[in-house]
Amino acid sequence: MSFLEALNGRIRILKRTSSWQEAVQISGELLAADGLVSPSYVERMIRTCEELGPYIAIAPGVAIPHARPEDGAHAFGLSLVIVQEGVRFGSHNDPVYLLIAFATPDRSAHIEFLRQLAELLAHADELVQALRRCESADQAHGHLKTLLERTAARRFSE
Repeated sequence: MSFLEALNGRIRILKRTSSWQEAVQISGELLAADGLVSPSYVERMIRTCEELGPYIAIAPGVAIPHARPEDGAHAFGLSLVIVQEGVRFGSHNDPVYLLIAFATPDRSAHIEFLRQLAELLAHADELVQALRRCESADQAHGHLKTLLERTAARRFSE
């Protein structure tokens, strides 16, 4: 399943949030609204970050909230929350502007997602700047599609 297929329109753009917990909650609720995760999965996304620290802030401006499959993931999927003014996680990668949440029902369903995410994050500054300026979910989807096509073209030209 490709990145955009897994995202399936689950994009929310916010000017700001009151906390990283709120941002993670919203990213999880997008997954739960489509039945991909249980409410307990969303709670566990927040609790895991509270317990382990801001390890989910994996690149400048980007965090990947998630929990373990057994915490209530029913199917593989992604959500994207864009916080235009950023939110602080207490990480050296702060402020975070993009939360790319994912759920996976097993330990292998997300391998293709991680490959595509790594390719996108090789150009994290471009990704963050392009998506922060988006005013609609459709516009964000279009930017993601363009960036993914560019990263695929780079991979094939090497």
